[in-house]
Amino acid sequence: MASQFDTLTDTYDDFTTTPFRVFLEIPSVLSVLGDVRGAAVLDLGCGSGAYTRLVRQRGAARVSGMDVSEGMIAHARALEAAQPLGVDYFLGDLPDRLAGTFDLVLGVYVLPYATTRAELGQLCATAARALRPGGRFVTLPIHPCFRSGAVSYAPYGFRLTAGEPLADGSPVSLNLRFHGRDHDITARYWSKAALEDALREAGFTSPRFSDPVVSEEGVAEHGAAYWNDYLAQPHTVIIDCRKAIGAAHEP
Repeated sequence: MASQFDTLTDTYDDFTTTPFRVFLEIPSVLSVLGDVRGAAVLDLGCGSGAYTRLVRQRGAARVSGMDVSEGMIAHARALEAAQPLGVDYFLGDLPDRLAGTFDLVLGVYVLPYATTRAELGQLCATAARALRPGGRFVTLPIHPCFRSGAVSYAPYGFRLTAGEPLADGSPVSLNLRFHGRDHDITARYWSKAALEDALREAGFTSPRFSDPVVSEEGVAEHGAAYWNDYLAQPHTVIIDCRKAIGAAHEP
């Protein structure tokens, strides 16, 4: 999983500047997160640290980024050294000292890189282990209603293709193609039932699924018609759930 991303640091940074992310994905995620001032936040699968930095800039008191990609973590640390925000980044597993200390875990496009049902459960368990009881996990998998070829995502800077019928763990080819860049990544599809089961087994309650929405600025900048295909068949969904009160974390 890590090897797919070690050389994509500049591409991931550049992708944050596309209209899709500026006017749709990022505002949607931030809206679901709400007020993070004073919170302790873990960005699980932080990549180059785009959301990690945003959350810190929005007033979170303590922010950490975690990823399995050595290249991504090295890049995020370099950005932190150049423009310090007080963000900590660590590679690999959650340190024991941080277990149960976070109010919020954000995992943008993390669950799609679980290649097996067991790995999906492990990622959800990692989020739960990081959180205090009652803490929130906000994450973005591939949309359970995704169907390959239903609409074209090319205007938004990427393509998604998969075989049919889709089943839990089915590979989905993600092609990032924008600003002259062209990179292929393999993700995985998980049904709503599989996502709910993995979250429940990890100790989360009542997951809420919401589709991303375009911001008013995005409509003003590009027109409503530009967004119609994406809004008709969004490629991701935002899941918001809480760690059960009374749930413990592993030491």
